[in-house]
Amino acid sequence: MLTSLAFIFLIGLAMASITQALKLPRIIGMLLTGILLGPYLLNLLDPTILAVSSELRQMALIIILLKAGLSLNIADLRKVGQPAVMMAFVPASFEIIAYILFAPMILHISIVEAAVMGAVLAAVSPAVVVPRMVHLMETSYGTKKGIPQLIMAGASCDDIFVIVLFSTFSSMAQGGAVHITDFFSIPISILLGVLFGGIVGYLLSLFFESAYRRKHYIRNSTKIIIILGISFFFIAVESWMKNIVSISGLLAVVAMACVLNRKCPSVVSKRLSEKFGKLWIAAEVVLFVLVGAAVDIRYTLNAGLAAVLMIFIALIVRSIGVSICMLRSPLNKKERLFCIIAYLPKATVQAAIGSVPLAMGLSCGSIVLSVAVLGILITAPLGAIGIDSTYKKLLEKG
Repeated sequence: MLTSLAFIFLIGLAMASITQALKLPRIIGMLLTGILLGPYLLNLLDPTILAVSSELRQMALIIILLKAGLSLNIADLRKVGQPAVMMAFVPASFEIIAYILFAPMILHISIVEAAVMGAVLAAVSPAVVVPRMVHLMETSYGTKKGIPQLIMAGASCDDIFVIVLFSTFSSMAQGGAVHITDFFSIPISILLGVLFGGIVGYLLSLFFESAYRRKHYIRNSTKIIIILGISFFFIAVESWMKNIVSISGLLAVVAMACVLNRKCPSVVSKRLSEKFGKLWIAAEVVLFVLVGAAVDIRYTLNAGLAAVLMIFIALIVRSIGVSICMLRSPLNKKERLFCIIAYLPKATVQAAIGSVPLAMGLSCGSIVLSVAVLGILITAPLGAIGIDSTYKKLLEKG
């Protein structure tokens, strides 16, 4: 395992530097490293690290979500209002509808199989989007109108909505029963996640403040460990409670960090955010290299031009959904265009659930995985390059 970690860090960072020198996003180099080192090409990664790959990717995602929450100003998010709520489900719904309408004609699959494919492909990638929105908040681009906050909040909720739909559609494809209560779990998961995280964040801020008043100083590094431990516990609670009630562990993480940012002195929250930023340097490499390792490049050859056409049609329809969310917002045309670009990248969810239909024995499993792999390879670089190259031109610096 140590040899594999050495490959991940050293080759991942080297490839990231090369792509950065070519004026491309660093994540492209990391994704390529994962594809090369992964089991489908050079097979240089230890099976033990691949076995815990999903947990390691989740840990890395938690780190950037904590940094995002500690940088997020809730007052700025309130300014956005209704569009923030709509961005959580409207663009994904439009993309799924695009697959249901066009995939049967283009890819010759059934309507239910097209719905499964749409649910796999519809989730925006927080791993690509969130770090970039944090950078925009730190450099004050678009913050006057709350644009980074809007995109970050929408992307976090979007995944929950899509994963619930995926489980529903895959059950339909297997011939299982679908209950209307399955759809109620979406708002319940979001509300309970925010409530749970908010309460814990408030109690944690009281604990830190109480310790400070008693002159029992807790080092920021120790606070980081405590916050990380509680965040991992949130994910565990989500798993324990899934058969009883739906709770979003990742939203609980963001909510806790937001409350800590609001309740702790600004100096403390800023230092915590900086420390999580340093952790992200290592976590980012692990996350994207392992996402790349989960990509079976062989399936891209089976997909063909029809799959590429389907992906771009779905992205166009998704963009229409984003535009509808912006109708009543105070954003100008350039800012709305930026929101469309920021909602393009896919990676994390597709790498996690792209192979599930194949493992379930669904007849569409192979084509769904093929399109998911292509979706990652096309949209992750497209979205990352789009965000990195346009934010200075399209957004106003505060």
